[in-house]
Amino acid sequence: MSSIYTQIRNSPLSVDELLAIVADPAAGGTAVFLGTVRDHTPEAPGAVVTALEYEAHPEAARRLREVAEKVAADHDVIALAAAHRVGPLQVGEAAVVVVASAAHRAAAFEACRALIDTLKREVPIWKREGFADGTHTWVGI
Repeated sequence: MSSIYTQIRNSPLSVDELLAIVADPAAGGTAVFLGTVRDHTPEAPGAVVTALEYEAHPEAARRLREVAEKVAADHDVIALAAAHRVGPLQVGEAAVVVVASAAHRAAAFEACRALIDTLKREVPIWKREGFADGTHTWVGI
């Protein structure tokens, strides 16, 4: 049975915090994905993103846990951790951190990738991007 930690929160995220959660003497590999707020978006080519705000559906925390449990069941991992930020964020701030530990690096990489990709597809979290010209748009709705 893999150890699983998931959280959706409005306070800053810490890679070190999640690394500590998945640390285990049996882990020979730990993979980390850190998603940060960027200054542009493919949804509005040429627009400058100045800030964004994440909003989560009331079921998002439950769905995140289910996604992590499925990834753990499908991959040979020791531990998984995923935390997603909600609320207003500035360019450069961490929006999501995903960490996987496993006996071997390949399993850690595969589980980390599966967790972030599935999270992005299936967990109902949306972002409102604000642009330098004062306009905004919702993404993921």
